[in-house]
Amino acid sequence: MKELDLLKKDWQKNNTFEQVSEVDIYKMLHTKSSSIVKWIFIISVLEILLWTSISVFFNTDDYLKNTKCEELNVYFEALTVLNYAVILVFIYLFYKNYVSISTTVSTKQLMKDILKTRKTVQCYVWYNLGMVALSLMIGFFMAFNYNPEVAVLMEKIGNNTKVLVITIGIFVLIIAAFLGIFWLFYRLLYGILLRRLYANYSELKKIDL
Repeated sequence: MKELDLLKKDWQKNNTFEQVSEVDIYKMLHTKSSSIVKWIFIISVLEILLWTSISVFFNTDDYLKNTKCEELNVYFEALTVLNYAVILVFIYLFYKNYVSISTTVSTKQLMKDILKTRKTVQCYVWYNLGMVALSLMIGFFMAFNYNPEVAVLMEKIGNNTKVLVITIGIFVLIIAAFLGIFWLFYRLLYGILLRRLYANYSELKKIDL
């Protein structure tokens, strides 16, 4: 934000150019905000392409055949379609926010669009974290109920309450660890952009006073 600081100093030195300075600052913040939201949209598209590519290497159909529960395949397919539909809706909203911010000419409207974009991204992140947690729980449920090797292991420790509690605790920690990793991933991926976007909002708020 070096350019913004220089403009503010110049603004403070010469109040006769106050309106011009406000316009210049607004234009700079408008351009920066538009660029940030564009990158949010691009990253979300790249992200869905990444997860789609990764899913190619994990064949759910083969796993269901090996565990003899192919009847669950229809539910997995429905969940996958639903997940992609929701993500595509988010991507559309990111694009819509980008267009809205790029074309707005009002300081108040730009501030509203920035807050709206931040809220959309936060909802997107929480949705993805929820899907990660759900996927892990479904995976563990299937392993406990359909995987013969895990079933044999659970029978051995089933009568030992202490070992059972420890085992469940380990699985809970695994889920928490995966959620922590994904949370850090999204914080790094979108957190930096959201902080910059909010910094622009704070500067616009000063202009609007």
